Amino acid sequence: MQFRITYNEIQELINRKTGKSVPILYGGPHTVRISYDVNVLFKSTSVGLDITVDRINGGDIFLSYSGGAAIEMMVRTALGRFKGQPGAEMLEVLDGNRLLLSLSKSPQASQIFEKIELRDICFDEQYAILDFVPKL
Repeated sequence: MQFRITYNEIQELINRKTGKSVPILYGGPHTVRISYDVNVLFKSTSVGLDITVDRINGGDIFLSYSGGAAIEMMVRTALGRFKGQPGAEMLEVLDGNRLLLSLSKSPQASQIFEKIELRDICFDEQYAILDFVPKL
C-alpha cells in the first residue's frame, strides 16, 4: 500500500508549524532537495541541502544529507534550536552527515507502527511516497 503527500502539502505543514518557508523539490528516487534561508554576517542567504532516505528499521528512519563541515554546522545549529520543542526528541544527529528520525518515540506514531510496517520512503516529481504493509 502507498500513502502519497505532495511537496506543497509538506511545505504548508512546515509553514503552519514553524512560520518558515522551506521549499522542497525532487532530487532522486530516495532524495529530496530543500532550501532554507539563514542569516550569515547580517545577510540572508539560501542554503540548499539534499536529504536521502538511506534505510528504514521499524520506526527508525536513517537519513543522510549532502554538504561539508559548514553545512553540518548549520544543520546541528538548526536542530539545536528545536531542542525542547514537541517532536525534537525524535531527531538525533549522527556522525558523517547522517540523521536518525525515531518515529517510534512519538506516542501517536508508535501506535501506527503497531499496525503497519513501513517498507520504503521514496519520491517522484510531485510526491513523497510512503510504502507500507499492514501487520497481521
